[in-house]
Amino acid sequence: MLSKENELSNEGKPDSEVQIQKALENHEFIAYYQPQYKALSGKLASAEALARWKKPDGSIGMPGEFVPYLEQSNQICELDWQILKEVCRFLKKRLDAGEEIVPVAVNFSRNHLDEADFAEMLCAETDRLQIPHELIHVEITESSLASDSERIIALVASVRAQGFHVAIDDFGSGLSSLSMVKDVDADILKIDRSLLSGGLGNDKDRIVLESIYDFAKRLHLTTVAEGVETREQLGFLRTCGCDLIQGFLFAKPMPEEDFVRILNRQAAPLEAQESASEDILMIQPRSSAMQLLTEVIFKRYPLVIFSNLTRNSYYMMTYDNFTTTSCPPAGNFDELIFHGASSMHPEDQQLFADTFHSDALLAAYEAGQECVRVVTRQMGDDGIYRAVETADYFVKSPDSDDILVITLCQNV
Repeated sequence: MLSKENELSNEGKPDSEVQIQKALENHEFIAYYQPQYKALSGKLASAEALARWKKPDGSIGMPGEFVPYLEQSNQICELDWQILKEVCRFLKKRLDAGEEIVPVAVNFSRNHLDEADFAEMLCAETDRLQIPHELIHVEITESSLASDSERIIALVASVRAQGFHVAIDDFGSGLSSLSMVKDVDADILKIDRSLLSGGLGNDKDRIVLESIYDFAKRLHLTTVAEGVETREQLGFLRTCGCDLIQGFLFAKPMPEEDFVRILNRQAAPLEAQESASEDILMIQPRSSAMQLLTEVIFKRYPLVIFSNLTRNSYYMMTYDNFTTTSCPPAGNFDELIFHGASSMHPEDQQLFADTFHSDALLAAYEAGQECVRVVTRQMGDDGIYRAVETADYFVKSPDSDDILVITLCQNV
């Protein structure tokens, strides 16, 4: 029942608005779940919780019936919190029973920017039921990024600091800002369905999508394609290196009981099963294959340096698990060699400097050598000398006459 004060405040409002007010107070809004599947394997990975209105007569109201009014009346935040509570209750029931569960994304309006303690409130709701924070993905729309960049950056940082993942929703819906995506430290980028609506028959559409997935991968963002409805779209997205698929091709938003059945049997829809039966080596995009190759290289060579002898420059790709991390990540190549020699054992310093000075490498290249290799003793960050193999491979770029070198270093 609405309070008398609410009844008075509802006087003069359209019947539909009064009904929405009652629905909010009576907790008639429920969560529907739309599964998200891995693009290559078809395995269930996560889901998005979407608000639906379960009316007293049993019918289901879609967001278009209530979201505009709740946004206008500034009550959309209350709806968001109700859906989060529904999701937490669902996750709690599954966790307590020891049953299969996946992370669930919950949408939050830009209006939450006015809640100074948003991250604390998020923690309070999840911790009340002991829900691990990594099971909740906080979705903010792309348009939120443009509304108040400084506050949204701070909000995302505070949420991620508490262990929640953050997704940027509806990217590409019309307000895209690559700068904001760069500045907002999110985990997931959801590509708006509008970018697939053209049917991929236009070269420009495909190029735009390929570029989006490429920069997202380079920013280490997990990508989700929304609104996937055809096998053609799925095939194209897999060649782009898209991570997750969400759309009617695999599954529509569904009530909790239907989602429970999917979780319990962990069965992919028919389209996903067909995808999973294909040879992963035959369907993976080149970008995925290159990523796998790079990971293998780094296991053997934890320090990789790219150098331009012609321009006396370099940059490093990784320091993972290497002896020393003290070298600058980019700069003058000869200064790098001088810096590297200074960390060598005194008996090896001259050998290292003489072998890898740019003039010596240029002479080796002119003599037709494909590789220059030497083993020296290098002092690590812990003060201990270890044997390190440094191998320089000469490579040729088709776009330049510069003499390039790739250096592979490993502890031996």
